[in-house]
Amino acid sequence: MSSEIYKKILIATDGSEKSRKAINYGIELARLSEAKVYVAYVVDTASFESIPMDGGWEMMYELLEKEGSEITGTVSDMVKESNVEVEARVLEGHPSHEIIEFAENNDIDLIVLGTHGKSGFDRFLLGSVAEKVTRTSKVPVLVVRDSPVED
Repeated sequence: MSSEIYKKILIATDGSEKSRKAINYGIELARLSEAKVYVAYVVDTASFESIPMDGGWEMMYELLEKEGSEITGTVSDMVKESNVEVEARVLEGHPSHEIIEFAENNDIDLIVLGTHGKSGFDRFLLGSVAEKVTRTSKVPVLVVRDSPVED
């Protein structure tokens, strides 16, 4: 039974073990709705904007890009095991912006991503990709919490 609601699902991941639950939700939703999955990892180049472009920066970028390719490849293999069509993408820029832009430019019906369950001062200090995507995306977002919020 295919869904008219979800034809394209974006699973955004940072590769952490805590994102595994969101990946599993995204895969199951795609399987049930017969949707295509896009797996995205964002190389956060915004963190390096103040660093001069030299050999050290280029080496760090290459490591992050390689990590992104490995992570999206691993998740793509998980999706394929569920007999779901998948396409992997490694993006670069600010994670929340790139996730939203990709979703809007590719007619994505649902963004699935995880959150680390941070609250209060921790969230303020670290920022939250999930929170920013949820707050600013025109595309529906499913945020899967790995663990309960601790106060």
